[in-house]
Amino acid sequence: MNEHRREILQMLSEGKINTDEAERLLAALDKERPAAEETPQRRPKYLRVAVENEEDTKVNIRVPMQLLRAGVRLASLLPPQALARVDEAMREQGVSLDLAQIKPENLEELIDQLGEMTVDVHDEDMRVRVYCE
Repeated sequence: MNEHRREILQMLSEGKINTDEAERLLAALDKERPAAEETPQRRPKYLRVAVENEEDTKVNIRVPMQLLRAGVRLASLLPPQALARVDEAMREQGVSLDLAQIKPENLEELIDQLGEMTVDVHDEDMRVRVYCE
């Protein structure tokens, strides 16, 4: 419990303030608290892919988020014909992704969401983890 709340409840129990005053003071504390307690969320700097198997083979890849941002900005500079060819080549590899739909402003939201996500896959002889740090 926060010190200010404790003081208000102590004053109430000692009869220094009545319940209406205590309620008003507690409500004022609640209004101040979200702004004071709201700490800026640490933005992820890397996308990490880690693969381990029974044979002690390990893959550990760190992709800087700045590289992802630069890639999206670069894709926005490509002519539509080039984007269409890249999309077609990706579809041939089984990846359905429309690069023209990825916008830099949407990437920041995606990166924020990635920061809260962890993919952890366990197989009989392999473990794959994808997460942001």
